[in-house]
Amino acid sequence: MAADWQAVRVPPSRRRPVARLWMVLAAVGLALTACAPDAPAAAWKPPTATGSTSPSAEPTPTPTPTPTPTTTAVPSYAATGPGTYVYAPGQSAVFGTAGNLRRYHVAIETGTPVPVDEFAAMVDETLSDPRSWIAGKNVRLQRVPQGTSANFTVLLLTPGTAQRICLAAGFDIYWHNEPYTSCQANSQVVINISRYLKSVPNYGAPLRDYQQYAINHEVGHVLGHDHELCPGPGKPAPVMQQQTFSLQKCVANSWPYLDGKRYAGPPGRIVPPD
Repeated sequence: MAADWQAVRVPPSRRRPVARLWMVLAAVGLALTACAPDAPAAAWKPPTATGSTSPSAEPTPTPTPTPTPTTTAVPSYAATGPGTYVYAPGQSAVFGTAGNLRRYHVAIETGTPVPVDEFAAMVDETLSDPRSWIAGKNVRLQRVPQGTSANFTVLLLTPGTAQRICLAAGFDIYWHNEPYTSCQANSQVVINISRYLKSVPNYGAPLRDYQQYAINHEVGHVLGHDHELCPGPGKPAPVMQQQTFSLQKCVANSWPYLDGKRYAGPPGRIVPPD
């Protein structure tokens, strides 16, 4: 007979579930230990914005567009005007310090798109310039109003009217299929508005320079000066050279006096090609 204290043996089939439970608990403990942090986690804070630290491409500069050159439109004008005139009012100062006083009127053909005051200002500015004819100290010039006696008149005319007046004085200004040039017709300085507003191709100087050349050239004829030729390649063209036809390898020049001295070339006329 067995003693009362003898241990009761548990059959193996009854021990298995207990063993498996301890194994599961042990595995869970190991997993918790592996996931536990070494130190308490710091509270989360949003990142401070300090700009992007990633490399970025240099911004491509937007090219500045090249401005399109603007061309001032030439005012429209009639091919042939009415042949009546509007005179500049008032009078100018006397230009020059010595010599005979020569008075002049300034007028535009009726309907001309250049105001008479504007044209008169250009004529006065040109003839009063110290490089103009007064530099010779043998003539003084003054613009006077209509009704006052004058020695000559500076006219801004349509091409057809310029052709009629110039042809009557013996000068045919027809070239390039149009009344092309200006002229001096006796006591009239005829400025062709076509040239005044357009100059000539390849002149190599601003329109204003051509306008002053045309005025000085035709007034020069009134004062008794004849045509001259280019004195040499690269030199200034004499103001009495027919620069409207050709510069003859000279460079454009609006003035009869340069550096205080009369600037001239050899006498002669340019025969323009047909």
